[in-house]
Amino acid sequence: MFFILSKILWAVAVPSTFLTLLAVAGLLLRPWFRRLGGALTAIGVIGLLLAGLGPFGRMLMVPLENRFPVYAGDGERVDGIIVLGGAELPVITAARGTASFQESAERILAMGELARRYPQARVVFAGGSSSLSEQPMQEAEVVRMALPQIGLEEGRVEFERLSRNTAENARLARELIEPKPGERWLLVTSAFHMPRAMGNFRAVGFPVVAYPVDFRTTGDPGFFRPFGSVAEGLGFFDLATREWIGLAAYYLTGRISSPFPGPN
Repeated sequence: MFFILSKILWAVAVPSTFLTLLAVAGLLLRPWFRRLGGALTAIGVIGLLLAGLGPFGRMLMVPLENRFPVYAGDGERVDGIIVLGGAELPVITAARGTASFQESAERILAMGELARRYPQARVVFAGGSSSLSEQPMQEAEVVRMALPQIGLEEGRVEFERLSRNTAENARLARELIEPKPGERWLLVTSAFHMPRAMGNFRAVGFPVVAYPVDFRTTGDPGFFRPFGSVAEGLGFFDLATREWIGLAAYYLTGRISSPFPGPN
């Protein structure tokens, strides 16, 4: 139920969608409720411009990305690598017959690089489908198709194919892996998503080491550096807002124990 409600509510709460709907509602209401319609239209349009051209998306993103430092190989043993899904495009992959990914594809590149760096480590990909609608294939199947492109044999990677969100990633990955005390596992996901991911793995009793990738900022909020387009700024704002709302929702529902998980 949590998964379904989160998808439905977010579909309406996406800032760029919500502000656009607000502006349209204002235009439709204006013939009958002039002042209310004008106010709603103004709020929607001004909100879109502020989110799209202002620094707010970057300001929200930077604390998420800076929460966990870039992994520095310290020479310690690595027993396993967990890569979270979310970069895959199953519909396009099925239609085109070739593995397709969006911006977060650095997760998959990191999987290939780490698998070669630590040849004795287990490699696990966690991801089924995060969509409410039926998909032509799972995220895991997209990654399986891409393995030759990153130089890995299919048998090198274990797949967790049922998880639909980050909480299920952690729980089902732990059930699949059955980690032993003292083992050292790296967790690979986008830097902005790492706080929520780490919180979920800690909640299921699976200590992991953060390996953030897919950085979207330099680490500087850039208060006076505008985005190149409204669309770019809105994309940042939508993505960062989604992650902050996700952190709040997971904390309030007991899925993570801290509102903003950080390094131990």
